[in-house]
Amino acid sequence: MQNSQALFERSLQVAPGGVHSPVRAFRSVGGTPVFFARAQGPYLYSVEGDRYIDFCQSFGPNILGHRDPDVEHVLKQTIELGWCFGACEPYSLELAELVKAELPWVERLRFVCSGTEAVMSALRVARAATGRPSILKFEGCYHGHADSLLVKAGSGLAGPSASDSAGVPEFLAAQTLTCPLDDEAALEHVFKNHGSQIAAVIIEPMPANYGLLLQRPEYLQRVAEMARANGSLLILDEVISGFRVAFGGMVERTGIRPDLVTYGKVMGGGLAVGAYAGRADLMDLVAPAGKVYQAGTLSANPLAMRTGWATLNKLKTFRVHSVLEERMQDFAAELKKVLQPAGLTVTHFSSVFWIHPQTGKPLRSLTDLPAGMGDRYKSFFHALLKRGVYMAPSGYEVGFLSLAHETPVLDEALGKIREAVRDIG
Repeated sequence: MQNSQALFERSLQVAPGGVHSPVRAFRSVGGTPVFFARAQGPYLYSVEGDRYIDFCQSFGPNILGHRDPDVEHVLKQTIELGWCFGACEPYSLELAELVKAELPWVERLRFVCSGTEAVMSALRVARAATGRPSILKFEGCYHGHADSLLVKAGSGLAGPSASDSAGVPEFLAAQTLTCPLDDEAALEHVFKNHGSQIAAVIIEPMPANYGLLLQRPEYLQRVAEMARANGSLLILDEVISGFRVAFGGMVERTGIRPDLVTYGKVMGGGLAVGAYAGRADLMDLVAPAGKVYQAGTLSANPLAMRTGWATLNKLKTFRVHSVLEERMQDFAAELKKVLQPAGLTVTHFSSVFWIHPQTGKPLRSLTDLPAGMGDRYKSFFHALLKRGVYMAPSGYEVGFLSLAHETPVLDEALGKIREAVRDIG
């Protein structure tokens, strides 16, 4: 039988840190990563043969659960047709037409292979459309690992940024301005000093990469208003929230219409897909229609397009979002009771949730996060892992419900979480 410890030691010899994405290394929680051999519905199965209730769900894409039978049927059919053509095919057309028919703010879209690629491309379009060099982002929002967005706030309240990764030149980081979330004064300060240079404002309308930092609707509206007033494009990063919190994502939930929007995760039904979309006049700047270059050999490959179509079609046909929202309300109500003795609570929105220390107030920005929060999560994570519950291996990552998390599964999970709470005192 294979062993996670032995596999990780082998991985350290071939991959940086033994992993292919940093959070998988368990650095935030300590210990050895679990290696999983297979998945089904709400469960992951380790190479040792242990079963885990999975609330990570590949960090969000699997809204129907692992290997949903309807999606799997379409995937198997497609494998017999071809894997990658590098040429035009009808499958991306079918998915694009489905999205455009349901989302009126999507006048054109371009499929790519990841959320990072979608964001990177949308920013290039914004700079080309406006002729401006700068981008405004928000502390607490993550938009992938493109150089322009691996930045942190500089020394001032708001404004020029410093690089947040080795290999990102300071002159490039300086083209990205930063602003704290939930702070209208800081937002106005940035636009007063830099408004004429800002090509685009990019924000996660549901920030979910440094915890679930739910924003006030009036603040999101103010961000949109300031962008419009200063001639900057508004880019909503819906890589996590798109098709997850509603079919129309946060655009549907807030009524804020973006100039450009980026998608990923759910759109591929578990396969690698991203997309950037929006106004026709902006998207028609992209080659070959326009002079903004972007290309991808594996973009719109048949497997991802067909699983995406099957997933979105099922979401719409079976009103999956309503089912998950109701299920989350019930689960979160019980979860709060279970977590209370440990001084923990849960913030949730639609089918997304985040377990964190009790604070007595909503957490909306990085400055609201309690000190030592990540350290408190470590013991809780391992107490859950020991009982067969898999959460993301970081206290700053959110959890996800899928359609496969039916009531008996959630009841079982609550029992295991209750035991874990007793463990950590």
